Amino acid sequence: MSFKSMIRELRGISNGRESNLRKQGDKKCVLGRGRSHIAPECPPSSVSTSVQQSQWANLPSELLLDIIRRVESSDTSWPARRDVVVCAAVCRSWREVTKEVVRTPEQCGLLTFPMSLKQPGPRDYPIQCFIRRERGTSTFRLYLGLTPALSGNGSKLLLAAKKIRRAMKTDFVISFSADDYSRANDNYVGKLRSNFLGTKFIVYDSHPPCNSPVSLSGQSHKRIPLKKVLPRLPLGNYNTASICYELNVLRTRGPRRMHCTMDTIPVSALQEGGAAPTPETFGNCLDEKSSPSSVVKGNNQESTSTNLDQPPESIQSMKNPLVLRNKAPRWHEQLQCWCLNFKGRVTVASVKNFQLVAAINPSEAIPIEEQEKVILQFGKIGKDIFTMDYRYPLSAFQAFAICLSSFDTKPACE
Repeated sequence: MSFKSMIRELRGISNGRESNLRKQGDKKCVLGRGRSHIAPECPPSSVSTSVQQSQWANLPSELLLDIIRRVESSDTSWPARRDVVVCAAVCRSWREVTKEVVRTPEQCGLLTFPMSLKQPGPRDYPIQCFIRRERGTSTFRLYLGLTPALSGNGSKLLLAAKKIRRAMKTDFVISFSADDYSRANDNYVGKLRSNFLGTKFIVYDSHPPCNSPVSLSGQSHKRIPLKKVLPRLPLGNYNTASICYELNVLRTRGPRRMHCTMDTIPVSALQEGGAAPTPETFGNCLDEKSSPSSVVKGNNQESTSTNLDQPPESIQSMKNPLVLRNKAPRWHEQLQCWCLNFKGRVTVASVKNFQLVAAINPSEAIPIEEQEKVILQFGKIGKDIFTMDYRYPLSAFQAFAICLSSFDTKPACE
């Protein structure tokens, strides 16, 4: 049997199993374009038993490792790379080997599993994505690819967000699915919340970031025992970053000015040998060492009096968090506009366009080349089409949340 026919047979087996499990009401990995979920870490015993008894589960470990290594190295772009997800969905042994072979985006520059969207991007080059805005439904979809024209059907849906206006604030709910923005399932990733003027934003993650002293939003906490928390349900909203746009009271000429404080990324991550927090699995921080007082219910437990003008008192700020600022553009006399070098990735002038670089104090031992690197750039290329390129130490989720803040109305900043 040839290698390609084996992959096709594996895909057929996985697709058949997926349809059967959907009838039983169990949510499994979706192998079609636009989804990147793998089988749950802790499936029910009945399901795991039937999956483990597959004829492919008894392959020798050496042969299994060689097969998955070849699949992982042969496909570097979507939709072909979904074969790696197919291998991870065959059975538990295949999933464990696949997780060992597939490296993080920082190491390989590729996005494979959902957790890749919360891991830092590569150091040497950015991951290129684009955002499609739908005005009628107030939704925003993040795709992996160069542009819709170049990638075509090869574009992969990474994240989706829906804008929800409230009385004194605006929420952007971020999800893995473009059709489900409920916080009651595993599709919920996090959200972005703005104040009334649209000048201050806070990024919330559905899971606690690893090695980061952050806590849940709000002032009212209802404490529950750690043993009663389901490991695969969203536990709440954890403050991970804050975004601030400077006021333009005098209406002076110039672009928007913004600062992003990444509460979960230390500034030392940019130093030589530094590392940014890299979660391995969802909720992997909820072990026996976690403090029960840091876990609260995520449904309707937020305080409605949270003031974004000042950080909530429950946030334990990192000593030296990474701060990003927008790169100052230059005024072009001939074009009579503000200009930035987007290296061909942005073609339409817009007040939303920006480039973020690290705001480093002279006391920090950060190389000059690291201070000049563009960590995130966002710009318009067509009607309701925007490019988003990010790199280390930001993740796709963090970069997407920062870009979403540019879509909110800011009458006091322009």
